[in-house]
Amino acid sequence: MENALEVRGLCKDYKDFSLRSVSFTLPAGGVMGFVGQNGAGKTTTIRCILNMAVRSGGEIKVFGLDNIRDELAVKEDVAVVFDEIFFVDTWRLKDVEAIIKGFYSNWDSGLYNDYLRKFELPSEKRVKELSRGMKMKLMLAVALSHGAKLLILDEPTSGLDPVARDELLEILREYVADGEKSVFFSTHITSDLERIADSVTLIDNGRIFYTGTKDGLLEHFLIVKGAKEALTGELKRKIIGLSITSVGFNGMIRAADKEGLPGGVTVEHPAIDEILVHISKEGAAYE
Repeated sequence: MENALEVRGLCKDYKDFSLRSVSFTLPAGGVMGFVGQNGAGKTTTIRCILNMAVRSGGEIKVFGLDNIRDELAVKEDVAVVFDEIFFVDTWRLKDVEAIIKGFYSNWDSGLYNDYLRKFELPSEKRVKELSRGMKMKLMLAVALSHGAKLLILDEPTSGLDPVARDELLEILREYVADGEKSVFFSTHITSDLERIADSVTLIDNGRIFYTGTKDGLLEHFLIVKGAKEALTGELKRKIIGLSITSVGFNGMIRAADKEGLPGGVTVEHPAIDEILVHISKEGAAYE
């Protein structure tokens, strides 16, 4: 099956930040979580995918099409939801459709109005009258009304209450249910990813730390803890994000390094949050 998104060797240089050879693949029909601390490069990567930022190197393909050379065709198949709404505050929801539909050859007015009814969004309401959750649903209604096969979301659940976040995740489940549509989901709320993502790409300081299945990520690392006396030089070299206190230490190792651990060291499987915290600490090693 054709991949929905392929990013190969992506580089982008700014004065004080760079993406360095970012590579990952999202298969068609998949939901990929894109995670990393603030400033790690998530939004820059998305801007490059959308050709909103000019890349310094590398290649990006969407359903086999080059995102620059075939930009118009690519954007017919891509829908985007950012963490902030970009519609004019005074627009009524019916005005949003009248203005936006001209940009897409496959716009479906019936589908847009179906989404307004499903999401309980009155067409006479103005954008400024909507709550944060309602604005998110409006952006989704627009995003899903032109037959897009790839939905890109940049921190969509930020600021949403738990009920609104649950509703969003249910919408995404329905969207990918046919096995042909895909979601690329940037977020720092990792509990959402644990509920919906089947793969994860983890970026730190502009470089990919891990890309693969969600289960593979959780099995790839282990949290280690122990008394200070158990922290040998060999173990110290293996630990990612080492913390030492007066009574002991904790950190993260790759599961492949589990063999031969000193006595008195305990291991446990981490949550995605714990993985993010440990790799963000100085000294994290990259593969």
